[in-house]
Amino acid sequence: MSSLSQQELWARSDQYHNSFLIQPDEALEFARKNSDENGLPAIAVSTAQGKFLNLLARSIGAKRVLEVGTLGGFSTIWLARALPADGEVLTCELSEKHAEPGLSRLRAKTSLMRVCRTLGPAADTLKKLQPAHPYDLVFIDADKPNNLTYFIEAKRLVKKGGVIIVDNVARKGLVPDESNQDHNLEGVRKLLRYLKDDKEVDATSIGTVGEKGYDGFLYAIRL
Repeated sequence: MSSLSQQELWARSDQYHNSFLIQPDEALEFARKNSDENGLPAIAVSTAQGKFLNLLARSIGAKRVLEVGTLGGFSTIWLARALPADGEVLTCELSEKHAEPGLSRLRAKTSLMRVCRTLGPAADTLKKLQPAHPYDLVFIDADKPNNLTYFIEAKRLVKKGGVIIVDNVARKGLVPDESNQDHNLEGVRKLLRYLKDDKEVDATSIGTVGEKGYDGFLYAIRL
């Protein structure tokens, strides 16, 4: 019998799989270290999840990506690296404290010239966007109470056949317990209630385990 906790077993599993499938990367390690040194919360996607976003963007031939929630730029790097030379990521972040340490130093150390950043409430930013061309992929990983607002705007901004990913929708399996009125849980529930009757997308949610614990993401396609 293993003496490791369930969380330690999941983290070990991630690390084991990553050792075969994901090469060590100086820029990504720098992004992690830089976030820690600047006191950012440790809530970025895991390495395996970042690689999944990268593979997804590549598999659909994405050129234009919208990210809601920059934090320290870890997922931004994965997304930007998936794009062709003429591709672009627009990443939205509320706090300059979060975005500035991430992208400014990352630009100096990496080749993230395909990344544009906006600061301020993402709900306001998204509502103002009138892009000449729709986005191929939208990744939503920001404050959970605004999930529905972000999703509705993402649906407007993404092309038909485009993909919308919403992170952190399983939340340790607590979402079905409606007696728990935690605002993050309720943000997921509001999105699910909306999607039940939404005829403009087709969606599913996938539970995940790993170094970030037990959670999951929602995968939607714009019809």
